[in-house]
Amino acid sequence: MPQTLTLPQFTFEDGTTLRDLPVSYQTWGTLNAAGDNAVLVCHALTGDTEVDDWWEGLLGAGRALDPSEDFVVCLNVPGSPYGTVSPLTEDSETGTRYGTDFPPVTTRDTVRLHRRALEQMGVQRVACAVGGSMGGMHVLEWAFETTDDGAPFVQSLVPIAVGGRHTAWQIGWSETQRQAIYADPKWRDGEYPLDDPPTNGLSTARMMAMVSYRSHESFEGRFGREVMDDQNDQPFAVESYLRHQGGKLVDRFDAHCYVELTKQMDTHDVSRGRGTYETVLASIQQPTLVVGIDSDVLYPLSEQEELVRHLPNATLEVLSSPHGHDAFLIEFDDLNEMVADWRAQANVLSSVTA
Repeated sequence: MPQTLTLPQFTFEDGTTLRDLPVSYQTWGTLNAAGDNAVLVCHALTGDTEVDDWWEGLLGAGRALDPSEDFVVCLNVPGSPYGTVSPLTEDSETGTRYGTDFPPVTTRDTVRLHRRALEQMGVQRVACAVGGSMGGMHVLEWAFETTDDGAPFVQSLVPIAVGGRHTAWQIGWSETQRQAIYADPKWRDGEYPLDDPPTNGLSTARMMAMVSYRSHESFEGRFGREVMDDQNDQPFAVESYLRHQGGKLVDRFDAHCYVELTKQMDTHDVSRGRGTYETVLASIQQPTLVVGIDSDVLYPLSEQEELVRHLPNATLEVLSSPHGHDAFLIEFDDLNEMVADWRAQANVLSSVTA
């Protein structure tokens, strides 16, 4: 079950300071005496801390995330509606929810806030950070966190289905989805009552996203031109599927949080303020497993290949699947084998060079 800790205060990159910030998280396994066996799982856009649900194939004894050896931690991202500080959170000073006063959150804000939370939990070092899509952005940003003596706070990295910065293609997808939400009359510039949210806009945004998360082959193989004769308007099967996915998200998510999280993803750029893109990537010394998906149209394989060209200690693994970007949430067995084998090899190399 999710737990919550509270950070007394935190200052975001834009200069806004909030107080009494809740951070929702879940853990599996036990933190060792040295506080250095933590494995950090970074969740995707509409994900939560339920790793044993959405990544059950990677979590368990003998798997890539092994609670018998690892202290597996997943922290909810700021801006998400699942317990960490967000537009839905009540301001402890005013007694009202932050709403449109919620500050813009960057990927670096999330990593810095999560580090504060990890330290409050007693974590001294993170053995490995792993995550896909938005989670992969955070994984790459963790590469720049250091300890007081200048050593990496995170020892190894597994970014999945992501590049080193959000491109115009990905920002375009994000903005199109936001505009669908803004176009809903119930959006009300973000000042909507929680009992009357812009559900049509959020549902449409999710439908758009689902198209980008899959592939031509995946949609054609699953739906083709099948028609749903049992439904009143007899939609094509793919139409019915997208409507269903939109409705499912409306039932569990918040439109304002969706807007804020997509904006956070658009800030992703490891080189921002640090130097040229290639030079900054070359400065990441940690062993890194970069996982790409051969049918990913949202974060194409060329982006992972680019990462590996510039990261000095990187290995590329390609997840072969017809299911597009979402394959990292579908192809559990193959992904688990890739990550588990690489982690075992990385640990051996670390012990040899120590």
